[in-house]
Amino acid sequence: MADDRTAMIYLDSSVVFSLHFRDCNTGDAIRLVGGASEAVVVSAICEMETVNAFALRVFRKEMSARNMNVAVKDLESDLRSGLLLWKPLPQGAFARAKALPKKITPSIGVRAADLLHVAAALELGAGTFYTFDQKQRQAAQAVGIAVNPLPTS
Repeated sequence: MADDRTAMIYLDSSVVFSLHFRDCNTGDAIRLVGGASEAVVVSAICEMETVNAFALRVFRKEMSARNMNVAVKDLESDLRSGLLLWKPLPQGAFARAKALPKKITPSIGVRAADLLHVAAALELGAGTFYTFDQKQRQAAQAVGIAVNPLPTS
């Protein structure tokens, strides 16, 4: 398993969102994913959370419905082509996520969905976790997963 752990990068929805809709992190997301030599993994929860983030932008009038549809189609295309490797949420992810709050949340203040991403990354054997979310970075580091460098911009 140690060899598999170093050969996979788990993406959270902040990175996937920035890959598919231009925002302040888009350049960094493209550099991170474009420079990856390991498999770049997106879990089922990440896909759902990203599509919901697009829809929330429409609700907030920060994105048009047309742009949302284009972004979703681009994401689906990246998943179909294998550029992003889709993985179902592992069976043990909820049990592992359930064990994390007492250990991590009192000191970091992380959301439950963020813990589920970290648990999914652990269960999938990811050696690196890419995120632009500070709390999620801290949670991944707390359980021993390496994280991407923070954007410099």
